[in-house]
Formats: sequence, structure tokens, C-alpha cells
Amino acid sequence: MSSSSSSKRWAMSALALAAALAFGGASAAESQVYQQPSAEIRAVLDAKGLPGHSISPDQKTLASIELKRYRNIAELARPILRLAGKRIDAAASSPQLTANIESLKLRELTNAGAPEREVKLPAGGTFSSLRWSPDGKRFLLNRRTANATELWLGDVATAKVQQVKGIKLNTILEADVAWLNSDEIVVLTVPDKRGPAPQFEAPTGPSIQESMGRVSPERTLQDLLKNSQDEALFTHVATSALRRVKLSTGASHEIGTPGVYASLQAVGTSGTLITERLVAPYSYQVTWNDFGRQVELRDAGGKLLRDLGRIKLKESVPVEGVITGPRNYWSSPLADGAVYWVEALDGGDQKNKVPFRDKLMRLDPPYQGEGKEVHRTVGRLAGLSFVEGGNRAIVGDVDRDKLWIAGDLITLDGSAKPQRLQDRSMRDRYGDPGQPLTRVLANGRGVVRVDGGDKLIFVGQGASREGDLPFIDSYSLKEGKATRLFRSGQTHYERPMTLLADGRVLTSRESYTEPPNLVLRSGADFSQMQALTSNADPAPQLRNIKRELVKFKRADGVELSFWLYLPPDYKAGERRPTFVWAYPLEFTDASTAGQVSGSANRFTTVTGASPLMLLLDGYVVLMDATMPVVGDPKTVNDSFVEQITSNAKAIIDKAAELGVSDPKQMVVGGHSYGAFMTANLLAHNDLFKAGIARSGAYNRTLTPFGFQSERRTYWEAQDVYLRLSPFNYADKLKEPILLIHGESDDNPGTFPIQSARLYQALAGTGGNVRYVVLPHESHGYSARESIGHTLREMSDWMKRQTSDPRAPK
Repeated sequence: MSSSSSSKRWAMSALALAAALAFGGASAAESQVYQQPSAEIRAVLDAKGLPGHSISPDQKTLASIELKRYRNIAELARPILRLAGKRIDAAASSPQLTANIESLKLRELTNAGAPEREVKLPAGGTFSSLRWSPDGKRFLLNRRTANATELWLGDVATAKVQQVKGIKLNTILEADVAWLNSDEIVVLTVPDKRGPAPQFEAPTGPSIQESMGRVSPERTLQDLLKNSQDEALFTHVATSALRRVKLSTGASHEIGTPGVYASLQAVGTSGTLITERLVAPYSYQVTWNDFGRQVELRDAGGKLLRDLGRIKLKESVPVEGVITGPRNYWSSPLADGAVYWVEALDGGDQKNKVPFRDKLMRLDPPYQGEGKEVHRTVGRLAGLSFVEGGNRAIVGDVDRDKLWIAGDLITLDGSAKPQRLQDRSMRDRYGDPGQPLTRVLANGRGVVRVDGGDKLIFVGQGASREGDLPFIDSYSLKEGKATRLFRSGQTHYERPMTLLADGRVLTSRESYTEPPNLVLRSGADFSQMQALTSNADPAPQLRNIKRELVKFKRADGVELSFWLYLPPDYKAGERRPTFVWAYPLEFTDASTAGQVSGSANRFTTVTGASPLMLLLDGYVVLMDATMPVVGDPKTVNDSFVEQITSNAKAIIDKAAELGVSDPKQMVVGGHSYGAFMTANLLAHNDLFKAGIARSGAYNRTLTPFGFQSERRTYWEAQDVYLRLSPFNYADKLKEPILLIHGESDDNPGTFPIQSARLYQALAGTGGNVRYVVLPHESHGYSARESIGHTLREMSDWMKRQTSDPRAPK
């Protein structure tokens, strides 16, 4: 074909696409203006949020934190760098987005009658990242301005804050603080002698990569480094200095040598630091957290004590595999000051059959010689939590092949047999023992708390057939069994936050009609309650919504459920258009697939682009409809289409049986993998009238080295990849589908091109499709303008494809 004819065909295709965008149901002018949802939805969308809470380490102070609910699009539009998988506000030396604090209040936790004191946050920037001093008397905040991230110090006694002068934090890779004691910290800052950023007027040459015979199956990732200019710019902005700060005086000075520090932590109780620096060569295939690292021990003055070695760059690693050699380092927060790391025993390859996959190594002060092995795990070692009292830790052990998780209490010198604390399917919510409570030490590090010499305190969600019933358990290590201290009742959803040193339990208590408020429980059976907070209902109009957990079975007997939500004006006997929102999950057995999630006693809050907003426009919503895909993890996707189809049929049949839904006016939707499910349902059956797919992936050949729980590559399971790609069935997908995608989606596997190409395929084969791209948005949508527009699109789509429940009859 000549270049002339090729250019003509390209021009014709571009014109066709432009015409489709302009005339395919939306005018060009409309597509340039953010739309707002209905007044009813806007009122809830803009309602005041409920505060979160944080307890000081000494358990004397409660902080109530109100975060800014939504950003504005101008914040997302600020200039950023996209380098090594990070989105960077270079001017402020911070990540692009932070959770901004709008209001901060303090109150005495030990005195329920004490007044709440507001911490006045000065204008001029946005505050974030509350961190308590180990003694609980002070706290730290970050304030981001147009050209810096500042460090601020708060005093609990006066509820006042002041800037720590002369400090410009660099939180791009690490925002944590190393506490030497309650008055001295080490932070990462912009180096005093950092020069200007490198400037490039034009490329110095092409970007070149080469792979000669090596196997490097990398997942699809966004914002990677592309050339030497990117490398130079990333090194410049990510380089930070270690800075020692005395909080009582504000004096500070740099210690050690600047570097691309990715981790900073206090070791033991002697003021030692462990740092991890990113080192070249960088990668154009993986993100910064998989770059090679140099691990070093330093004293409190920054002097190098020992180079512990290098963590390898994570390239050429098998699918679901790990690097060989040391890969994760932990340092003991206790007086022993030991350093630990994990190494693979299976060559880093999950396919190798070995009795043990990982070993845990230990090196003691003065950090000379080689480390010694202290423990082995059958699966991958997935975490190390140090236990109060010394010489013990809880080790996580994950078997990806079986979707199984175990937890062992081990002695860190290998002197005793491990004690099994949990052993269950990763999907088994009913068998989850919860998480152990921790205690903060003088170096700011947390350790698993031990009460009465041998008792661990676990707080859990308490999933059960009756719904979630949160609990606190005391687990006796000597007896090897748990004793229940507290469990939420049946009339309220009550989540324990902690067990105080004086024996009282602090809980967050709510019901379907009562917003969450904090309560102190005391007495032998914790029946005595003392209210701490009195949060008001921010959206009382939602209380007329009716909610019910509905359980049923699909054709093969697998148990399913959904949360049935009826709109405020629903009248018994009405069959209304219905929106089904779901997300598929893989299970190894049917018993865990049917487990119930959630509680009927949760206070209904509707925020962001939640599908529940459609209730306010009169639609029935089946929320969190279970979509289990059951089978061997290695081959479970072979029957993906059949199983989600069976699930969908059972969901529709049950909603029709309840008499609330019109089975001919059912719309299905989902986000991310739920969007993938939505497009597959529309491509392979005619159960739904239409669909709404947000930020999904629709062509699995673009994710050739696995997706979600799929472990096989495209070349090992081509038929599965092709069949699970709705793109390949575009000519058969005739039900109307609304595609919404963030323009800057950085989630692995859901690049914006996924929606763009599906739209082109559907538009080119006579499909019924609308395609909305949200400027500057990532995988989840955060700007108020974007969220409002998304809700308007969803509501309009429901009206176009079904009937309007509010329209005059």
C-alpha cells in the first residue's frame, strides 16, 4: 500500500471518530462542560463528612479529624512529573495528592466530660499527615504550599501549632519520620545544596531498550522512566537529605550524605537508623519500588555503620515470583536492635516445588559477619510484626497457589517451635481472627501488645452469616485459645477501636439511623456506656432509604447475596428499573464464596461516585451483588464467563421474585474488574438491558503477563485471554454501554487506551456506546467536578436505557 493511500485511510478514520464523538448522542459543546447531577444527589454529594479519629500513644488524647471531601479540578491540573511510577508535585517535593485536613480537634480521652478543643490551622497551605510523638504530648503535621512541604509541630496541652522553621520536607518516596526519642526526629528533606532541576530543550537521542534472550514478564505499568533525561530528573527530585531535628528548640542540621532515600526507620533503642537508597541502574520496565536498593545502618549522626548489601532490581522475575537474595528488610524496634531480611529458597519462582519457599535471616549488633537463619515459611513470607517483650514476632505466610494465609508466632532465635495463630483461606472472612493491637515505643515504633504476660489482644471484623459483628478477643499464648471480651450486639454495628490500659473499651457505635459516635464501655461485661462524641446526621434524607441483605443460590448451589436498596419514595408492590453493582472475586471452594459481607446496622453514608446515589433519582440498587468465580486458582478463569452469567441470572431472578425489580429493565455496572465483568456480561448474554463500565480493561492481550488472579501468560492460555476480551466480541455487543475512564488512569492493566479502543470497536461495528473521559483523573475519581459529572452520566444513562421512575405516568 502506498504512503499516500495509507494517509488517506488514516485521515478518514480520524474524521469518522471525530464525527462519532460529535454526533453519537452528545454534542461537542456538551462534552466540554462539566454537568451536575440532580438536586437530590447534589445535596448528599456536598453534605458535610463525618470525622475520623486517632488515639495518642499514651491513650490520653483523642483527635477528631475532618478531611476535605473532594478536591477541585484545578488541584488535579497542577503541573506534575510522571516518573518511575510516581506522580510528583516537584515544586512542593511531594506526591501529587495528599489527604487534606479541614478540621482538627482534640479532647481528653480519660475525661469524657472534657470539652473538645479546636486546633486552628493557619491559612496558606493544606495540612495533612497527623503523627503523634511517642509520649503523646505533641504531634506533627505537614503543610503543603505552592513551593514547599513544611513541618509543623503541635502541642496537645495548648492545642496550638507552629512551623518548624528552615525545613522543607521531601515526601516523594518516604513520608515517615524516625523518632530518636520524643524530642528528636530524623526526617527526609530537600538537600540544602540542591541545585536547579536539569533542563532539556530537546531530546539528546532516541530511547533504546534491548532484551536478548532473557525472560522478563513485567505487568503493564504507567508513568515509567523512558530515557536518560527522565532518569536525571527523577534522581534530582527524589534525592533527599537526612535531617536531625530537635523539636523543643527547632534546631536542625543535615546528617550523612544526600541520596535517593526510599525508606528510613529507627532501629532498637540506641539511636541507630536503617536506610534504603535507590541505586542505578534504574528500569524502564518497573516502577521505583522495584528498583535496586542499597541498605545501610547509620548512627544518629548519620555516620555509616555498615553497608548491609543490595536488594536487586526486580526485573527478569517469573510471574508471581520474587527476586533472589535479600529482598525485604525489617529492624527490631526493641532493645536487641537486630536486623532481619528474607530470602527465597525456591529460586524466586512460584512454579518450583519445594518444601519451603522463604527463609528469615537475622544479624545482631555490632552487625559484623554474616546473618543466621531463624525461620522458614512454606509459602511466601508476607510480613514480620515484632511482639512486645522481645525475641518474638508474628510471621505472615501466604500460599498464592492455594489462596491460603497462615500466621505463626515465632521466637526470633529459633529456640522454640512456632505457634500457629491462624490458618485459613484468604477468602474466608468467617475464620479471620482479626488484627493484634499494638503499642508505641519510645522510638515511635509499634509492637504487638502483650497483656498480662502472655495475652495478645485481637480486634476483628467478625464476619458471620448474620453479618459483621466486630469483636475484641484476648488470645492466651499459654493455652493457645481466644477468649471473647466484647462482641457487637444485633441492634447496632459497634466496632472496637482499642482496649484501654484501664480496662475500658473504646468503640465506634452506629445503627442504620444513628451516625457513628465514639463510646467508652466499662464494667464486668462492658455494659456501661459513656458517649464521647455526638456527630449529627449529615444527610437525614437518606434515612428513608430501605436496606436489606438478600441471600439466595445460583443454579449449582453456590450461595450468593446482594444488599437490596429501595429509594426513599418506593411503594410496596412497585417494580422499578434496577441497577446491579458488582465485582467478581475468585474462590477455591463454594463454602467461602457464599460468605456474607457487611451489616444491616451500618449507618448509610453515600459519598463520591457511589452507585447508591441513583437511589435519589428513584432507582432500585442491588449493591455489592456477589460474583464468585469458583475453582482451582490456576484454571479458574476457564469458566469465568459461564460463572458470572450464572451469577447474573440468579441475581435477576431473585430481584424479580422479590417483586421490586422489572427484569426487563436491569442495568449492570462495575468499576475496574467490575467494568471488565460488565462488558463480558453484555458481550456473552442478553440478560441486561444496558451497562455502565468505569475504568475497566477490555482487551486482555494488552495485559499478557496476567491480570487479577490469572497466573498464566497470554501464550500459555491464549483461548482464555481472547475469550475474556470483550473487544473481540464488539460486533456482537449490541446492548448500550456507557464507558467512563480517567484520562490519567495509572492502575496496572487499566490504561485509558482500553476504553478508547473498545469505543472505537463498538462505534465501528454498529454498537450503542457512549464514551466519557475525565480530565486529569486517575483510576478512582477525586475532583468534585468529575464526580458530579460521573453521577450525571450514570443517571442520564439509566433514564435513556430504562424508564425514569420519577417521570409522570
